[in-house]
Amino acid sequence: MALGSVLAVRFAPLLFGAIIAGNLVDSFDKRRLLIATQSAAAIISLTMGALIYAGVIAMWMVYVAALSKGLVDMLDRPARQTFVHEIVGPENLRNAVSLNSSMANTARALGPLFAGSIIATLGIAVCYLANALSFVAFIVALLSLKSGEMHREARDGRKVEHVFAGVRYVASMPLIRTILITMAVIGTLAYEFQVSLPLLAHTTFLGDAADYAALLSAMGVGSIAGGLFTASRKDVVKSEFIAWAFLFGVSVCIVALMPSLSLAVLAMVVVGFFSVAMSATGSTMIQLASEAHMRGRVMALWSMAIFGSTLIGAPIIGFIGEYGSPRTALMLGGGAAIIASLFAARRLLESYAVFPIPPFIKIRREEAAVENTRA
Repeated sequence: MALGSVLAVRFAPLLFGAIIAGNLVDSFDKRRLLIATQSAAAIISLTMGALIYAGVIAMWMVYVAALSKGLVDMLDRPARQTFVHEIVGPENLRNAVSLNSSMANTARALGPLFAGSIIATLGIAVCYLANALSFVAFIVALLSLKSGEMHREARDGRKVEHVFAGVRYVASMPLIRTILITMAVIGTLAYEFQVSLPLLAHTTFLGDAADYAALLSAMGVGSIAGGLFTASRKDVVKSEFIAWAFLFGVSVCIVALMPSLSLAVLAMVVVGFFSVAMSATGSTMIQLASEAHMRGRVMALWSMAIFGSTLIGAPIIGFIGEYGSPRTALMLGGGAAIIASLFAARRLLESYAVFPIPPFIKIRREEAAVENTRA
């Protein structure tokens, strides 16, 4: 319950502050904003390491650090996701999103192994210090980018100042609305692996931190494969997103039914594959369907759906896992993902399924063609 509560505090800003964050991301230079957020994250991690090293760490400090990191992520996640679009442009967006997911999940696969070794040999304080230093690499990469090579889209001159403009925009776009609802359900009940997997390793399989790391690393390995697979595909297909969501839910249920830890580890590889394939496809679809002046707001709501929903889902999964069964908690998440995929199928398969270019660009091209014909 304490673990679930910390995660709830950690992701609360992503739930309650996503609307404001989206407005800020659309209003400021994304590279400068990312440098600021990465610097703040480094300071938070360095402070935690110092408190642990000094032996004065207390539980309330963990909650404060979690909340602080959540406030940073509230801006960092939508800015980072939309910044990928500025780096590569719409033509290579799917490939870039998938490769970005692969790199992130490579860290997910290797990170627990490094962290476990550091904690066992040097202590938790050094682990936090290493984490603080890791943000420097991102800052250096940001500073090395050339502004002239960016793919910044010209805005159409409209200034949307209302804080709920992003919500109204999403409500008017059936594709974006459906994907966000689907991911919100999955994010609330199925993506709570930071709660369910430790309980599965400790309670069900009577394991320790190394066994939890094995489950998490296996998911990372599968995520790398899923990211590379989706990066190799060109078109963005609605039915593909639905299939990945359905198979993700099925694979989570399979993990819940595994009789041994080794089989659960193998099944987590499959979970990781479908997880990244689903999220990369969904993220690409809504970014391509969003207009430039609204993309930050849309991706802030994407972060709210996936990560902000942890505020609700983490305590629920933690309660079920502790007082019921970790298997039941995983089955609940897998079942929710299956139901969400069926909802998406009903909504998305009623219209054209392939989005090689953004719909609003396609409409403008068609209007221009009509005008040319009249001329």
